[in-house]
Amino acid sequence: MSLVDLKSQLPDYAKDLRLNFESVLTEGGAPGLTQKQIAVIALASAIASRYKPLTAAINEEAAQHASAEELNGARVAAAIMGMNNIYYRFVHLVGDAEYGTLRANLRMNAMANPGGDKIDFELASLAVSAVNGCGMCLESHEKTLRKHGLSAQPIQSAARIAAVIHAVAVALEQADVAG
Repeated sequence: MSLVDLKSQLPDYAKDLRLNFESVLTEGGAPGLTQKQIAVIALASAIASRYKPLTAAINEEAAQHASAEELNGARVAAAIMGMNNIYYRFVHLVGDAEYGTLRANLRMNAMANPGGDKIDFELASLAVSAVNGCGMCLESHEKTLRKHGLSAQPIQSAARIAAVIHAVAVALEQADVAG
């Protein structure tokens, strides 16, 4: 199924999502990002949102704008952040500072060479962290992106892509349930 097909399946109550979905996947709707970055961020966000038809359609579209290695970087971001977001959200929310002093003892070697550009990986990681709701990871990736010279605009665009992709996944899954 294509992105156009999926967009047409969004229920009437999700009309705003239909419009946002079309917008955020373009350079005009995601200021500060290239089409390749949009593709990588969208794929990582779709994987994190866990709606297979949307992930498949975004993967197909993203392949037109990013290399296989760059798309693999999006998959690495989704996988590693799937683990890190849970762990670091625990550390943050449990309220006992001792956990912050303990080694995580979680392998994260893929972050050193995720495939593709480091900035793109950080943007994808930030987007997945937004979907998964990990404040510590969001803060860490935002600071890293700022240290690499990104302004607030492309970082906000990555968060907007994540928000819209996740909302579209939720609406489409509910449309499937409602029949």
